[in-house]
Amino acid sequence: MQIDLQLHKTLRSGPRRFEVNVRLQSQAQRIVIHGPSGSGKSATLKLIAGLDQPDHGHLRVAGQTWFDSAAQINQRPQARQVGYLFQDYALFPHLTVRQNIGFGLTTRWTNPRHAMVDDRIDYWLKAFSLEGLEHQRPAELSGGQRQRTALARTLVTHPQLLLLDEPFAALDLDLRAQLRQELHQLQQQLGIPMILITHDPEDIRTFGDAVFHMRDGLLSHA
Repeated sequence: MQIDLQLHKTLRSGPRRFEVNVRLQSQAQRIVIHGPSGSGKSATLKLIAGLDQPDHGHLRVAGQTWFDSAAQINQRPQARQVGYLFQDYALFPHLTVRQNIGFGLTTRWTNPRHAMVDDRIDYWLKAFSLEGLEHQRPAELSGGQRQRTALARTLVTHPQLLLLDEPFAALDLDLRAQLRQELHQLQQQLGIPMILITHDPEDIRTFGDAVFHMRDGLLSHA
């Protein structure tokens, strides 16, 4: 992967202001960003995904321009083909495992059919050992099953880039180690570039082809 970004965003909450001013250039397939809570890590991922618009700057991924304020380019999130795994997984509580995975395949903001038939969903149900759970809802799943469901939903659309926000933080230590290894093997198998944010040194050791530290909205090489 080649990523080249220079993005600035002023975030406001009442009288408070926070400046995100990030510069990053890397050829690495797996980038890890770590730093304290409130340093701007999640805000940076949202800017890359197109869920929030920078005030100015540019973002180029694999030779494609996703955002350039000077050229007035701002690709929609769907056009960026980003797979985003939120820290809390953001599963729809009223949808089944199959429907949650299939949601990314829908072209309109409508719930997938309960018995949605699609070979791509079946593939990821099998790949993440979720067969037999496809009609369960998130509240009926374990933490590991919820994470696998969210990751399957992320991968079913064949994204160009994975953005992972503290993907193991909600898991106990043993499950965290197991799923970290599963993701490590899966990413190597699929070859999808990824940017992961974390507090965990083990995540840095496992995925840190290139490591950056974030503090007060600024990035630096670790």
